[in-house]
Amino acid sequence: MLQNLPANETRFLTNVEDLAAAIPDGAFVAMPPDYSLVAMEAVRALVRRGAKNLRLLGVPQLGMCADLLIGAGCVVEIETSAVSLGEAGLAPRFTEAAQSGILRIKDATCPLVHGGLQAAEKGVPSMPSRGVIGSDLAKHRVDWKTIQNPLSAQNDPIVLAAAIEPDVALFHARWADRAGNVWIGRRRELGTIAHASKRCYVTYEEMRDGDMLEDELLAPGVVSSIYVTGVAEAKRGAWPLGLIGAYPADDAHLQQYAKAARTQAGFEQYLDEFVRTGRAARQRDLAAHR
Repeated sequence: MLQNLPANETRFLTNVEDLAAAIPDGAFVAMPPDYSLVAMEAVRALVRRGAKNLRLLGVPQLGMCADLLIGAGCVVEIETSAVSLGEAGLAPRFTEAAQSGILRIKDATCPLVHGGLQAAEKGVPSMPSRGVIGSDLAKHRVDWKTIQNPLSAQNDPIVLAAAIEPDVALFHARWADRAGNVWIGRRRELGTIAHASKRCYVTYEEMRDGDMLEDELLAPGVVSSIYVTGVAEAKRGAWPLGLIGAYPADDAHLQQYAKAARTQAGFEQYLDEFVRTGRAARQRDLAAHR
């Protein structure tokens, strides 16, 4: 059961393991793509605790975070517009799970993922769109309804995409502050998932004193503590993905993962070396001093 906390009471969690423990098995978890602010250390902590039956929402797509969780047996369903490792190629554990049929997949599009979240953010049941009219997707998504535009006298079909309300929003941030706010900069999709989700857990690089909402320069990039359920420190918490303004993506490591994860045996070896032990922390320390 999700913890019944007031929406404006941010919990300052002791570590990432505690944050992962707060995300229940079976939760519907919204996560950003690899080019955004991904809570990779929290993903590794979910694998370590043996999370089960998670349903993932890609906002609007998924990458290494999903591939790790799928390969480790933590996921039963995903809803996304794509799963990819970008320049490192296909997501191998996702690809094998999809081809074998052990993973339920709800195909989506970027606009309708964002639209569904915006509907939940605004407290309305659906968001209108047009882009999927006539596509196969519209035939297979029972939660998308094609109707006549009620404001038009002409033949004007529109699609209503049902509101998407995740159980949990999970992402990484450059800063949190003592007031419980987190700074996401220009990654506004993270603000949307924080607003739309029942709970929001965030890992952060650094703690700032004071209240960032009182800083005119920082405030536009802040998610208010009203929407933040809990935060935990995670130095280099997006690694091997990058954090804009702090550190770049570790492309060599991403290629290493993509190669290892082509087989289940290689993937298990990767987990043993970089996820289930303290090796990941040492690797990040080495990368930080290159």
